[in-house]
Amino acid sequence: MDKALKSEIEGVEEIESCFIAPSEDTPRQGLWLSPLDIVLANRGHTPNVYFYRRDVVAASTNTDFFEVGRIKEAMAKALVAFYPLAGRLHVDGSSRPKIECNAEGALFVVARSELTVDDFSDLKPSPELRRLFVPRIEPASIVLGIQVTFLSCGGVALGTVLHHAAIDALSACHFLQTWSSFSRDGEAAVVDLPCHDRTLLRARSPPVVHPDVHSMFSLKLNLCEPLGPISTKIFTISVHQLAALKRICGGMSTFCAVSALVWQCMCVARQLPLDAETCVTFPVNIRRRVTPPLPDRYFGNALVIMKVASMVRDVVLGTLAASAAQIKSTLGRLDGEMLQSVIDYNEIAGMSNKPAKGNLPDTELRMIGWLGMPVYDVDFGWGKPEVMSRAESVRSGFVYMMDGTDNDGGGVRVLMCMEARKMEEFERLFYAKFVQ
Repeated sequence: MDKALKSEIEGVEEIESCFIAPSEDTPRQGLWLSPLDIVLANRGHTPNVYFYRRDVVAASTNTDFFEVGRIKEAMAKALVAFYPLAGRLHVDGSSRPKIECNAEGALFVVARSELTVDDFSDLKPSPELRRLFVPRIEPASIVLGIQVTFLSCGGVALGTVLHHAAIDALSACHFLQTWSSFSRDGEAAVVDLPCHDRTLLRARSPPVVHPDVHSMFSLKLNLCEPLGPISTKIFTISVHQLAALKRICGGMSTFCAVSALVWQCMCVARQLPLDAETCVTFPVNIRRRVTPPLPDRYFGNALVIMKVASMVRDVVLGTLAASAAQIKSTLGRLDGEMLQSVIDYNEIAGMSNKPAKGNLPDTELRMIGWLGMPVYDVDFGWGKPEVMSRAESVRSGFVYMMDGTDNDGGGVRVLMCMEARKMEEFERLFYAKFVQ
C-alpha cells in the first residue's frame, strides 16, 4: 500500500458499531472444544477481506447496494444455526478453553472511506489493509467480527475476523455461504445445518501416541524473532503455467506441484546450507479421513499439520517431481490410527501459553491450501466478490495457495510472506521455472 493510501487510514469514518444476536432463542451453554481447537486458542483471529464492485447488474436492483438492515437481518438468522459465533471465548475451571454460548452477539461495524476498489487492484495483505477494513476486536473473547466499509466508487469492502479456536477455514466458508444466502434469497435460502458435536474429535482415555507422530506431523508452532523487515507478495500462476508445472512434476496434484516449487525456490533464495534439514508443513482437512468420518458440515477445527522433511541438498539439486512425490507419499500414510494419535497428543500438550508471534525458522515453510474452497461463494444479492484475500500476513515462511480469480484467467494465486531482502531473488527463481 502506498503513502497516499496510508494517509487515508486515519480518515476512515466509522458510522455504526453494534452486536448482532441470533434472531431466535439458541442453546445457552458452554461448548466443549476438541484438542484440535484448543491447540489454536492462542492464534487469535483470522482477518480476511472481500471487495465487491457495484456493477451494472447491482446498480439496476431495486434495493440499495449492501443494504445494512438487510445484511444485519440475514446475519441474525444465520446465527441461529451458527450460535457459537455469537458467544464468547472463555476458560473453564480447569483452564481449558471453551466457547460460552450466551448469544451476546457478533460485532458488526459500518464505515466509509474515500478509497475505491481500484485502489486495491494489486491486493496484498498488510497491517494497513487490516487496520482499514477489519474491525478491532475488543475484548479478545469476541468470536466473530464483521466490518462493512462503503467506498467512494460505490463498491464495498467486507472485512471478517473469526477466532481460530472456534473454526477452521472450511467452517468459516459454511457460515459465510449461509449468511449471504439469507441476504440473497430470504426465506427461500437453503441452510445446511452445522454439526456442533466436537466430542467427535475427543481424545482416547488414556491417550495413546504412536511413535511416528513426531516425524509425520508438526505438533507445535516454532516461531523466532524476525531479523529484518518482512515482505508479502502475490504470485500468479496461469492455467498454462500450472499445466506445464504439473507435467514437470509427473502429473502430481496442484498442491503438491506448487508446494514443491515454492520449497525449492525458498531454499535457494535463502541460501540454506546443503547439509541442513528443511521441512514443509501443511494443514490437512481430516473430515473424511478419520474413522468413522465426520459429518460433512462438522463445524469446528478439523485440521492436522503434516510435515515433510528432507535435506536441502535433495530439495535444491533434486527434481521438483521428487519433492512433489515426497509430499504425496506423506499424505498417503495418513490413516485413522495416526490421526487419533495426533488428537491424543494435542490433548496431552494442551494450549501453549505463549502468543503466536514471530517467524518460522529459515528452514521451514508452511503451505496453507485454500484450493477448491468456496471463498468466492459469498453473494449477498449484489454479486460475488471481485477479489478476496487475507487482510494481513506477517509471519515469514507462511504461504497461502488459492484459486485464481476471473481477472487472473483462473490458475493459482500464491501469497508468499518472507524476508524483504530475499523476496526479489525468490520471485526471479519462481518465474524462471516457467520460461525454461
